[in-house]
Amino acid sequence: MANSDQIKALIKSHFDKDGNRFKTIALQLAASEARNGHGNLANDIKKLIESGSKTLIRKIPNKKNLSDLMQWVEPETRLSQLVASDELKNRIERILKEYKQKSKLSKYGMTNRRKVLLAGPPGTGKTFTASIIANELDLPIYVILIDKIVTKYMGETAAKLRMVFDFIESNKGVYLFDEFDAIGTERARDNEVGEMRRVLNAFLQFLEQDQSNSFILAATNNIGLLDTALFRRFDDTLFYNLPSKEEAFELIKNKLINFKYGFKIENISLDSFVGLSHAEISLACEDAVKDMILSGKKQVQKKAFISMLQNRQEIYKRK
Repeated sequence: MANSDQIKALIKSHFDKDGNRFKTIALQLAASEARNGHGNLANDIKKLIESGSKTLIRKIPNKKNLSDLMQWVEPETRLSQLVASDELKNRIERILKEYKQKSKLSKYGMTNRRKVLLAGPPGTGKTFTASIIANELDLPIYVILIDKIVTKYMGETAAKLRMVFDFIESNKGVYLFDEFDAIGTERARDNEVGEMRRVLNAFLQFLEQDQSNSFILAATNNIGLLDTALFRRFDDTLFYNLPSKEEAFELIKNKLINFKYGFKIENISLDSFVGLSHAEISLACEDAVKDMILSGKKQVQKKAFISMLQNRQEIYKRK
């Protein structure tokens, strides 16, 4: 059932005419009902949302052309769904705890962590973490479209960055700069053009001057490419890795929890997971379930599942 905070937030979002916020909370209620075994009610809520989605406010407000630079994304994940090391989970929990008790910190002249660098291979949970922070803290999430910000014209990129940071200042939320390498590259590199150095300098200045209540997250697949000046501008850096054996097994169990499978997950050879990210293993699980459905079988077959994992590995071998 909905808790008191969700009901109040739902009513407030209605009177604020915040369609995105209303939809996010309603979907959280649906997910909660589904976890409590009320599948029919959860589906009814989702259908109502879908039928009325055309009336929801989806445009980025306040600033002209900002809708071209960032995208509102619906946060759907919780910390309990993250399959990662205990250390990483603990560090995310610390970020959440500091935000929830930021008033205590402010009494001692301290602020909560809210500028965080997320570093690691693709598909290991960086974007997932942004969604978790937004969902756990009941905040909207916006993905900054780096390819739309970076242009070939002198000064234009910095001007767009200023528009984004002005919006961040006046609209509390979680802002994810994905594929951050595009603007965070080391300034001293010989192949870096002068314009990109100026863009990075502008970003560093905006980031340092930011005094908002928003979260600013920057995700990179290649931390070694980033300018060293960036690290002291962020409050924290979270490192992501390919899943361990235990994490891979946990991930598979989570993905197949609603389906029967005729094998012991722990007996799958570790060679089948080598080089695969959390996202790739999840996709292999989905492929195996699709194979079960389309072949008319009653349970996921071990041979088919291993084949799906190998197919994913083959993609990387061909790169």
